[in-house]
Amino acid sequence: MLAQASSKLARFTYHFEGPSLMRRVETSLPGVFELRPTVFEDTRGFFMETYHQEKFTALGITDNFVQDNHSRSAKGTLRGLHYQLHHAQAKLCRVVEGEALDVAVDIRFRSPTFGKWTSVTLSAQSHNLIYIPPGFAHGFLALTDGVQFLYKCSDFYDRDDERGILWSDPHLNISWGIAEPLISEKDAKFPQLVSVPREFLPHFRATSK
Repeated sequence: MLAQASSKLARFTYHFEGPSLMRRVETSLPGVFELRPTVFEDTRGFFMETYHQEKFTALGITDNFVQDNHSRSAKGTLRGLHYQLHHAQAKLCRVVEGEALDVAVDIRFRSPTFGKWTSVTLSAQSHNLIYIPPGFAHGFLALTDGVQFLYKCSDFYDRDDERGILWSDPHLNISWGIAEPLISEKDAKFPQLVSVPREFLPHFRATSK
């Protein structure tokens, strides 16, 4: 049985460079973390930085993002758990309308946290982001109607390289909070993690973030 990771948040890292403040919040999976930006608000609305290469590098995000994606989902829609094997993608995700439960699963063979997962609730109201490095399967659940989900990728989408893990894998025991989500036919056919041959999984390297 693969162990379930606690989703409790740990230490905080503050970054003061430039006109805005970005707070990094660790999760239970090393390398996966939440980002909470300072939002400047007045009677006109708000302003925030969503990406700044130099500042994000200082926070530990050194990936070169090459593709931006944007999806809209009805309440109860679950997308995932997805990964690419040969063109592994780091992802930087946020929600600009509604609220979503974002989940990352460590599927790196021989990783100390192999098979463990963590989650962060992303919302348009909180303006937070989650960073997921290569080697992790990713998915999210729309908690409200009309969720608009945006994410940056460090490699291009490759249909032939896309793989996945079953969202309801009992060994992972992810706390989605829903029994029958709206899910695509493709996602419903993904295998359980224990059934995936090791050659179809990313491999852990000690230098991985």
